[in-house]
Amino acid sequence: MKNRHLLFLRDVLIYTFTAFGGPQAHIAVLLREFVEKRHYITEDELMELNALSQVLPGPSSTQTLVGIAWKVGGLKLALITFLIWILPSAAIMAMAAISYKMFANHAQFAHIISYIQPMAVGIVAYATYSFAHRFLKTRVSTMLAIASFIATLILQNAYAFPLLVLLGGIISSAMETQPQENELRVKLYSNVNPNKVAYFIGILLFFAALGAIINQTSPFSLPIRLFENFYRNGILIFGGGQVMVPLMYTEFVEVKHYLSNSEFLSGYALQQALPGPTFSFTSFLGGITLGNKGYGIGGQIIGSIVAVIGVNTPGLILILFIVPFWEDLKKITRIKNSLSGISAVAVGFMATAFILLVRPFGGNWIAYGLMAGTFLLLHFTKIKTPVIIIIGVLLGIFF
Repeated sequence: MKNRHLLFLRDVLIYTFTAFGGPQAHIAVLLREFVEKRHYITEDELMELNALSQVLPGPSSTQTLVGIAWKVGGLKLALITFLIWILPSAAIMAMAAISYKMFANHAQFAHIISYIQPMAVGIVAYATYSFAHRFLKTRVSTMLAIASFIATLILQNAYAFPLLVLLGGIISSAMETQPQENELRVKLYSNVNPNKVAYFIGILLFFAALGAIINQTSPFSLPIRLFENFYRNGILIFGGGQVMVPLMYTEFVEVKHYLSNSEFLSGYALQQALPGPTFSFTSFLGGITLGNKGYGIGGQIIGSIVAVIGVNTPGLILILFIVPFWEDLKKITRIKNSLSGISAVAVGFMATAFILLVRPFGGNWIAYGLMAGTFLLLHFTKIKTPVIIIIGVLLGIFF
């Protein structure tokens, strides 16, 4: 058994340094390497874990991998797997945040950034299109997406996001749950251990209460306030890293001015060129934020650590607590039906982020061309995002 666990960790390490392309690509690699090649779990178990990660807030790829580790070797193996998966890319993004200020004023660096930033916006545009194509299947979901887009564009307030996520889930659950399903609800609940459901609800309430306590103490220290910001976003992000971009852009750039549009896009572009979890982008955001506030290199490292821990903690704890009794929870129809509304609202968030990210381009037609070219490459070819970012770097060097 010990040898099997060591073999699993070796495979996780290899996966960490080869997992490019985001959650959709990650699941394909997991299927090939962890199911078909190593037989750590079955294909059905992998699909169940992937579905569960979509229902829960947090980093979907991370939750799926941690769930596999839990099934293979329990809690200890799951925690080690999480660290192997998150640390390399988070460390690189932290170093990028520290060195960003050193290079920001160099003309060549600024020229390269002027190419890769529009490409990053093109990646956001493609993610928005992909999510819309995947999730806006009904009139209800389409209307929810439009409503969340209008609401976030007008309000541009970080606290609008949790309310819209909640409303989206409630509305879709109410409208998409058929009468006959309501009649069967008592029977379904009778098959679910009520103590488990109460435990699940209690965990969510604990998260909410802890966030409120942290928020009350946050005015005394920016790192504590930053932890609350990332922790809260970790609870709200359904659907993985693509949904993270609009929430954090609105809060950290538009509302709180922790960092500039240019810094945000530069970090996002770099993350897209790296393997590993999309959520490692938060390491860059935390480091840049404290760097901009004059905390120095030590403060930037603290900012990166605070961001990564804050944004990943809710999703990590939820997946570890819920995997053991997901078989019961997934029987509750209203839980499943709420997901479509939450996903539709997320599409609206992403569309808002795209509009806000495009706005600084002004009359720069080269930027619009690079953005459109990136979208077309992702949509009509099999070229992956890391290759596109490298193309942007080369264009900045030679043109």
